[in-house]
Amino acid sequence: MQSLHLPFPVPFYQTPTPQKRKLFLSPDVRIQTRPIHRLLGAKTDVAVKQEDTTVVSTAESTEPEPLPEGLRRDLMPRHVAVIMDGNGRWAKQRGGAASMGHEAGARSLMEIVRLSGYWGIKVLTVFAFSCDNWTRPKVEVDFLLSLFERTLKAEMDKFVREGVRISVIGDSSRLPESLQKLINEVEETTKNYSKLHLLVAVSYSGKYDVVKACKNIARRVKDGVIEPEDINESLIEQELETNCSEFPSPDLLIRTSGELRISNFLLWQLAYTELFFAEELWPDFGKDGLVEAITSYQQRQRRYGRRVL
Repeated sequence: MQSLHLPFPVPFYQTPTPQKRKLFLSPDVRIQTRPIHRLLGAKTDVAVKQEDTTVVSTAESTEPEPLPEGLRRDLMPRHVAVIMDGNGRWAKQRGGAASMGHEAGARSLMEIVRLSGYWGIKVLTVFAFSCDNWTRPKVEVDFLLSLFERTLKAEMDKFVREGVRISVIGDSSRLPESLQKLINEVEETTKNYSKLHLLVAVSYSGKYDVVKACKNIARRVKDGVIEPEDINESLIEQELETNCSEFPSPDLLIRTSGELRISNFLLWQLAYTELFFAEELWPDFGKDGLVEAITSYQQRQRRYGRRVL
């Protein structure tokens, strides 16, 4: 599953990762075989270097990014979700620890956030840390959560300057108190911004989301607020974590690293989402990969179960 990816500078390595072809799926397409040219196995590496407490904000271009030729603004997905996979394998290929990959992946994340805002994407949801990731070695978990906290502080001014609203979804009760407090402050500070809504899924899973929604509805039935007959899809969707955004269900899901699964992410919300699978490991995914994913999305005909003549 994905780990927390947050913006920190990473040493430059000369060894490039070969660019791989992309794979995509829509609800009407099934892939019967897996790609032959895979990168590395899906084993989770657990090596983590000692935490560096120095925080340096990412140096990204502040110039507006024009919409690439061939993309249509009127067909842009309103909500893009991303499973940022492959940080550990990226670091392993370069002989580094997992933390090096997380830091490199942060640079990709901030670039995608920047491009999304300029190109008219309204909601970007990223799978940063799953409920299952709590089973990873404590040293890695502590590093990731500390990295998240320090980065939120470092990037706060940039989010404000660029009009980015931040929301963190997931079981925040398991997070350190200092991080919970910081998340509340960041959400409160950015709540009125509308250029881009960045949802960071931390201690999250799709099953957790649905179970939590069911518990909330059951509590309302018990209290006599609603009757069981009142329960429908709309009521459930109102209780899901992504309901904090203007467009709760993603139009496009991107997963990197060549894995062909959704890994317990936004299970309800992905019912009619278009799927795009990229072979690049997350730290290698950037502007070109996002353009290709959106181009693929804009070439599809979304039917939502209907027959289109």
